[in-house]
Amino acid sequence: MHPSFRIAHRPLISFIGKRQWPSVPQPQRPHPAAPAHLKEAFSSFLETYKSLLSPASNKAPQRNQRGLTFNDFWEAPEPLWRPKIRHLEDAEIDAVLSGGASLK
Repeated sequence: MHPSFRIAHRPLISFIGKRQWPSVPQPQRPHPAAPAHLKEAFSSFLETYKSLLSPASNKAPQRNQRGLTFNDFWEAPEPLWRPKIRHLEDAEIDAVLSGGASLK
């Protein structure tokens, strides 16, 4: 039998206050437990990292021996990364299903 009244469930964990996120990101700094030589080289690392980060629209595809090289797959022409039909052969399906064990 069930009791005729229910006791309201009270969670064991209670959170104090509302979550508040900082409006501006904190400055980047090395981890406090990082080795001393990494802490010293962190500023040069940040400069290199920031120089590599630039908008993708400014990056142009580079040409190498085999043709164009794209930095991100979506910069390539759409038929290269989103083909209309992808035909899987039976051997390929068997290889995937067996975990590669059927490949010789």
